Amino acid sequence: MEQVKEVQIPVAPDSRGTDAKPFVDIWSIGSIELRSRLLLGTSGYPNPAVMLESLAASETQLVTVAIRRVDIRDRSDESLLELLSRLPVHVLPNTAGCYTAKEAVLVAELAREVLETDLVKLEVIGDDETLLPDVEQLLQAAKTLIDAGFEVLAYTNDDPITCRKLADLGCAAVMPLASPIGSGMGLMNPYNLQLIRDIISDTPLVVDAGIGTASDATLAMELGYDGVLINTAVTKAKHPVQMAAAMRNAVQAGRLAHLAGRIPRRFYAAASSPMEGRVGQ
Repeated sequence: MEQVKEVQIPVAPDSRGTDAKPFVDIWSIGSIELRSRLLLGTSGYPNPAVMLESLAASETQLVTVAIRRVDIRDRSDESLLELLSRLPVHVLPNTAGCYTAKEAVLVAELAREVLETDLVKLEVIGDDETLLPDVEQLLQAAKTLIDAGFEVLAYTNDDPITCRKLADLGCAAVMPLASPIGSGMGLMNPYNLQLIRDIISDTPLVVDAGIGTASDATLAMELGYDGVLINTAVTKAKHPVQMAAAMRNAVQAGRLAHLAGRIPRRFYAAASSPMEGRVGQ
């Protein structure tokens, strides 16, 4: 796991109304430094205004754009990329909709040419039913892109072996799914996600896909993950802006809980007050 460069734990205001100290937790993906550990997608919002309000409420600094599903050469005033260019965010192009390594590499190269970034979120999907990754094609594309100088954030399944291989290739981040894309099922296999975190300590890990609500994001962060990427849980919520704010707080709460260290689980009860000096002794 990456070393935290600066952490200030917030404290409650005192009786005189002194403001709480801010929570500062800087981390890196590739060549960029981030304070927010919440990454957001940009597709599926009811309208651009809701998207902009949601991004602001989330305080995200890294947003994904599906290169195959938008006209990245359109820079009119109301185009997606023009709207994002006015915000304090980094744009992370992704290869959503690609089914082969060749397709994914071509889309990544187009994004680098137009957006002038080496960052790419790599997705290589196996089929239209599950939208699960094609591991063989994913590994092939990851190696090709890394060799070409890309900073690859690789979306993958929750298989510890595949995740280790992606980290060993030199991915800037490995992004195992919580459950299938857009399902909202939450963390279906926290055991595997914990295994992945335990065996990969040298590469940022981001839980991607399947998050349904704030408690899912908190649990992912409590497992020690470095960040969470969310799209559908916000865009399809009844109130997307409120959900974006909830996700911001959930990710921060989970991160703080991880840093604080939970108590060990016990099969039997343990009294919280001392037994010595009880009345009647």
